[in-house]
Amino acid sequence: MDVKKRADIITKWINNYCDESSYKPKALVIGISGGIDSSVVSTLCASTGRKTIVLTMPIKQIKSQHDLSLTHAKWLKDKYKNNVEHHLIEMDKIFNSFSQVLNNFDNEHGYANSRARLRMATLYQVAAANSGLVVGTGNKVEDFGVGFYTKYGDGGVDISPIADCTKTQVWELGKFLGVSEKIINSEPTDGLWNDGRNDVQQLGMTYEQLEKAMINKNDQNYKKYLEIRKKNLHKMNPIPVCTFNEE
Repeated sequence: MDVKKRADIITKWINNYCDESSYKPKALVIGISGGIDSSVVSTLCASTGRKTIVLTMPIKQIKSQHDLSLTHAKWLKDKYKNNVEHHLIEMDKIFNSFSQVLNNFDNEHGYANSRARLRMATLYQVAAANSGLVVGTGNKVEDFGVGFYTKYGDGGVDISPIADCTKTQVWELGKFLGVSEKIINSEPTDGLWNDGRNDVQQLGMTYEQLEKAMINKNDQNYKKYLEIRKKNLHKMNPIPVCTFNEE
């Protein structure tokens, strides 16, 4: 599909959802990390002409990642002067208090997920104060391929505009929309770890490799893709419910 057509479809989809929703949202709220996914989503939201609130929420953030999020926020405000708000919400103190209270339950992976969940709670607070919707930034590979997101963290959203787009298609959208080349060319990372590990280091595969394996069972990485997917199916499957047959 032509990238302009894809962008137009997503923009119209966001507008249609807002118009037809019983909630009648007055704002779109997005967390921006300095990565390509959140940069593309926030730009698409801003292009709807609706009030768009972008939040930068650093928690012990690697400086280069934080700088990219601030660069994108400035570009977005300059490009969409009438409908974009940016707020920098420093979250180190919140996270430090959280981790101190739970110091008897120290776990690195748990704390990484807690960062995402604290940001989710912040997004929903800002959305509530503005009668807004929290907009997700997950792509197809992450959300439906390998489940590379935090349950009730960045997976906790109201709408997901790019969840049917591969990472390659998101990069194409970024170039088309004019997102910073530094963001487009940066190594994908979830920004949840003190050591700054990137997505490839966590997954063991590049997004290009994952995309090929998702559509081709004969791909050399298909077995590895399935192994990653299997570990995260608990995120993608519906919550198990104990049901009763009253008969």
